[in-house]
Amino acid sequence: MVWIPGGTFWMGCENCEMPDALPVHLVAVDGFWMDQTPITNAQFVRFVKATAYVTIAERKPDSKDYPGAAPESLVAGSPVFTPPPRDVALDDYLQWWRYVPGANWKHPEGPGSTTKGREDHPVVHIAWEDAAEYAKWAGKRLPTEAEFEFAARGGLDRHAYAWGNELKPGGKWTANIWQGRFPSKNDKEDGYIDTSPVTAFAPNGFRLYDVGGNVWQWCADWYRPDYYEKLVAIDGDAARNPQGPADSYDPHEPGIAKRVQKSGSFLCSDEYCTRYLVGSRGKGAVDSGSSNVGFRCVRSPSS
Repeated sequence: MVWIPGGTFWMGCENCEMPDALPVHLVAVDGFWMDQTPITNAQFVRFVKATAYVTIAERKPDSKDYPGAAPESLVAGSPVFTPPPRDVALDDYLQWWRYVPGANWKHPEGPGSTTKGREDHPVVHIAWEDAAEYAKWAGKRLPTEAEFEFAARGGLDRHAYAWGNELKPGGKWTANIWQGRFPSKNDKEDGYIDTSPVTAFAPNGFRLYDVGGNVWQWCADWYRPDYYEKLVAIDGDAARNPQGPADSYDPHEPGIAKRVQKSGSFLCSDEYCTRYLVGSRGKGAVDSGSSNVGFRCVRSPSS
C-alpha cells in the first residue's frame, strides 16, 4: 500500500459538461493508505481460496428480486462488452453490452475463457458487495469518493487528468482507454484491446497505478447526481472527509440502488464516456459488475 498524505483539493470536473460532477468544491481529507494498484486476479484468487467466497456473478439470480422474469433467464452471469460489427448510435448501450451466462471473474468473456496469463490484470465482474467482502477480509475498506479523487490527482489540483492537463503528453498514451471509433473499432494505439496489467502505465504523483482507465473502481459512497450541490450548501467551506449521501437515487433508474465508481475504464473514449477525466463520476448498480469493473482498497492509519 502507498501512504496518501492528507490535504485539501478542489473536487469535481470543470469544463466537462457533466452536471453530476458540479459544482467544483473544496474538500479536505485526512491521510490514509491505498492499494498501489487495482486488485488483481492473482490477489482475488488468494481471497477466494481462503474464504470459499462466491461472487454475485456466480450466483443464480433470485426470482424474488426479478418478479416477472422467465425462469430460464435467471441464470448466473454478467455483462460482457461485445463490439458491434458496424458503427451504431451511442444512445443505446445494449448495442455493445451482452449478458453472458457463465461470465464471472474466473471466466471474463464467458465459459471457455480464463484468466491464465492475466494474473496481473485487474479482477473484473466485481459487484460492490464482492469488493466490500474482499476489503473486510483484507482488513481494509473501500475508499470514499473524495479519497479516491484526492489520491488519483496525485497532487495535481484542478488538472483534467491524473497525469496532468494533456491527454497524450509527449504524444504517448498514459492510460488504458479506447482509441478509434467507439464501440465498433478499437485501434489499440495504447497496446491493449481490453484490460491491461495493472502496472503497464506510469504511476501518478502519489505512485498509484491505474487511477484513470483500465477498469472502473468501486467507492464506498452511494450515488446521487445532486450530492455536490447539497454538500456545498451544507458546508460552505471545505467539506472534511465527506462520506457521501445517506442513500442512492438516480433519476434515470430510480428503483436501482447505485454506488459511485471512479477512474473510467478501457472503454472510455473521447467519443463516449470520457470518465477517465479525474474529476468525473461513474455509478453502478450495487448487485452487478461487468467486464470493465474492478476495485482497490484503502486503510485508515488507525486500523
